[in-house]
Amino acid sequence: MNKLLIIDPQNDFCDVPGAALPVPGATADLLRLADFIPRIEHILDSITITLDTHPTVAIERPGFWQTDTGAQVPAFTQIRAADVQEGRFVPRTATLTPQVLAYLNALEQGGKYTLMVWPPHCVLGTWGHAMPEELARSVARWEVRTQTAANKVLKGLNPMTEQYSAVRAEVPVPDDARTGWNADLVKSVSPGSYGFLLIAGEALSHCVRATVLDLLSVFTVEQSVRTVLLHDCMSSVPGFEEQAQAFLQDARNLGVKTLTTTQAASVLTGN
Repeated sequence: MNKLLIIDPQNDFCDVPGAALPVPGATADLLRLADFIPRIEHILDSITITLDTHPTVAIERPGFWQTDTGAQVPAFTQIRAADVQEGRFVPRTATLTPQVLAYLNALEQGGKYTLMVWPPHCVLGTWGHAMPEELARSVARWEVRTQTAANKVLKGLNPMTEQYSAVRAEVPVPDDARTGWNADLVKSVSPGSYGFLLIAGEALSHCVRATVLDLLSVFTVEQSVRTVLLHDCMSSVPGFEEQAQAFLQDARNLGVKTLTTTQAASVLTGN
C-alpha cells in the first residue's frame, strides 16, 4: 500500500505575491508534486495532507506581544523566558504572563527551539491557508478517480503553543488533546509490509523536518526503509539550509530514501 503525506502545502508558504511567509522554491515544489500524483495515481492508496492552521493572535504572532515601550514586536524576533522576566517583551494580555513564562521555560528545556515571532500566516479561512490551485485540482482528480477522500489534518490550532510537527505540539497543552501525540495520524501514514510512504511539503527545515523526526522516532527499521522523502518537493526557510541538510543525512542514516519525483515514479511503476 503506497501512501502520500503532504506537509503544509499552502499558499502562504509559496514564493508568490501575497504569500505571508514565502519559502524560495516552494511554488515549483508543489507544481512538481501536482504533476507527480497523476503519474502514480493507479498505485497510490491514500493521501494525507497536513494544514498549518492558526488564529490571527497566537503566541508566535506579532499581535500577541509588545515591547517595554508598548510597541508591537516585529516578525522574526526570538523571545526567551529571560526577555519576559526582564520586561523586554511581554504579552499584550498581562494575565497570560505566568502561562507564557511556563511555556517558554518548557520550550527552552526541550532544547530544539527558541520562540520565533513569525508573520501572521495560514490563518484559517484565508487564501494563505488554502492549497495552490494546481495541487488542489490534482488531489481532487485523485479523489474522484479512486473514490477515496484525502485525509486533511489541521495542526497548530491552539494559540498558546507552537506546532511545527503534525504529530504533536512543541509543548503540549494538558487540557487540549489536539496538541498531544496524534496516534491516529501516525497509524494512518505508517508504511505497511509492502509499499512506501512518500513525503513532500513545506518547509523542509521546519515542519517537514519536525514531522518526519517524530514519525521516525516510532517507526521500525522496516518502516523507515519504506519511507521516501521527495526532496524536489520540499524547500527550506532561508538561513536554515544547514539544519535541513543535516536532517536529510540523518534520515538516510536511518534507511530513509531521498528521491526526486522522477526517480520515485520509476521505482513505483517500474518505468
